[in-house]
Amino acid sequence: MRTLFILVIAAATLMSCRSEDLIRPGDPIDVAFDKAMSQFEEEKYTDAARAFETVISIGRGTDWGQDAQYYLAESHYKNRRYLVAASEYSRYVQFHPNSPRREDAEFKEALSYYNLSPRYRLDQTYTESAIERFRLFMSRYPNSEHREQAGNYIAELREKLAQRDYNAAEFYMRTNRYNSAAIYFGLVIDRFPETRWAERALVKQMESYILYAENSIESRQEERFEKALESYSSYLQLFPQGENRSRIEELYDRAQDGLAEVRDLTSVAQSN
Repeated sequence: MRTLFILVIAAATLMSCRSEDLIRPGDPIDVAFDKAMSQFEEEKYTDAARAFETVISIGRGTDWGQDAQYYLAESHYKNRRYLVAASEYSRYVQFHPNSPRREDAEFKEALSYYNLSPRYRLDQTYTESAIERFRLFMSRYPNSEHREQAGNYIAELREKLAQRDYNAAEFYMRTNRYNSAAIYFGLVIDRFPETRWAERALVKQMESYILYAENSIESRQEERFEKALESYSSYLQLFPQGENRSRIEELYDRAQDGLAEVRDLTSVAQSN
């Protein structure tokens, strides 16, 4: 019985303390904000977000309301609710364009989309949104301390997009759709030339054209072997010291032999 009594008293005390932490009707705006910040600092981010929403609703147009909007976004970000966080950071910039926190809010908005970016095999809408916002950030804040970090994030995300297209090209290779494969490998080269996938894509593009030629009717083989040799020339220009140089030379010999054979057959046919 005594234990039950102690538990009841403890629960009542906890409820009382909890009640004191909550924003009450009639609380001045500064008190409401302090209570919200207390929740935030205690890492109770869900409660903090609700509290900051209350401060915004009663303090719209005030400095308290402005700060609450920023910390609302921060609460969602720290709670890993990145899509909501991105929206709230954007709202903060929209309503407070002259705030000294604008730079940080725009960086955090981009970072929110970065955190939403999935594995390369999945839809990359958030990846592209992150790249777009990091680029905009770098354009607006060329001297920002976050500029290098933003550039690194862009490079990382572009590697992911390149891998996505490279993987799609390999799928076409595996299913014997060699022309489609060559086109997709070309997209990797054209869109993401600075990535580690570009050199590999150029080698695989040449191989795709060779296979395309070898599996074509005789009248179309010559032009397709020539396409393969164009990929070889591009490789020498773009990656003269590339790590796949030996492989590209093997493919060059194969394309040259195939082309020579086709031309010999054409010459014989014409002479007859």
